[in-house]
Amino acid sequence: MKAVFLNGSLKDSSHISNTDALADEVMQIWEEEGVQVEKIRLADYNIPYGVADDLGEGDDWPAIQAKVEEAELVLLGTPVWLGEKSSMITKAIERLNGSASHTNEKGQGIYYDKVAGVVATGNEDGAKHAIQSIVFGLSHLGFTLPPRPNCYWVGEAGPGPSFIEAEGIKSEFVQKHIPKLAYNMLHVGTILKENPIPTKGNT
Repeated sequence: MKAVFLNGSLKDSSHISNTDALADEVMQIWEEEGVQVEKIRLADYNIPYGVADDLGEGDDWPAIQAKVEEAELVLLGTPVWLGEKSSMITKAIERLNGSASHTNEKGQGIYYDKVAGVVATGNEDGAKHAIQSIVFGLSHLGFTLPPRPNCYWVGEAGPGPSFIEAEGIKSEFVQKHIPKLAYNMLHVGTILKENPIPTKGNT
């Protein structure tokens, strides 16, 4: 089974990402279970704005889209800014939407039988608001969401230390939700791989 993580941090890979650190905990479980994992820091690529699968010369999105189409598990990660998901992850969802009308070999949407989940980090409130927007968008596009499809950490209101500096990994809440997200995504992904969504009424 393959998994891809799309990190919507506003910082490229030359900077440490708190969202990446939380997602690593989920992906470590997957790797221990034999899942092939790939991480993509969206800020490393030229991804123009638009609701399209390919916006022409210089657009790096088509290669990322191909990775999503190859994966059974798709994890999105976002920092929380002003109570909202990042503009980078918004852009990614818009670009995913650009291929939503494409179909697989059975005539279903290309995101059918793919399982999605979300991780979010921030140093103030808004994680649930950001996650609910992402989860609805992914579900509407055709992804399947398992129980407990998210894991998040936020610090105290106002400026303060972020996930890594605050040692958010030690949070009892985070420790409980990392395996729920990881194993529930993996379990539902295994079910769909062995028993795909029927074509009746879905083409």
